[in-house]
Amino acid sequence: MLRLVLRAQAVYYFVTGVWPLLHMRSFEAVTGPKTDDWLVRMVALLTLSIAVALWGGARAREGAPRPSGEIVSLAALSAASFAAIDLHYSLAGRILPVYLGDAGVELVLLAAIAVGSYQRRGA
Repeated sequence: MLRLVLRAQAVYYFVTGVWPLLHMRSFEAVTGPKTDDWLVRMVALLTLSIAVALWGGARAREGAPRPSGEIVSLAALSAASFAAIDLHYSLAGRILPVYLGDAGVELVLLAAIAVGSYQRRGA
């Protein structure tokens, strides 16, 4: 299950990371206008970097039946970080409520990572 969660998170991060790079106008139409396009692009590139690492880390490796602890940590900490920022700034009215939807996805991912990690220990 953990590999599936990591792959789902990687795909979600890939899509959300590539979107503002390919079409900033539609990204801003959904998420609201941005002051610093360079910062949006930097976060997008970091999100893509995480996606690539998660996808690679979810692959089966010879002699390693489970994803590494470092990859699981990256997945959990990334989801927690995105959720925290989304919740804090959405609830403060600094960013549009659409980010609450992303926070929900991130919290579901975090819960799935926790369940997958627990099952991993029990196996």
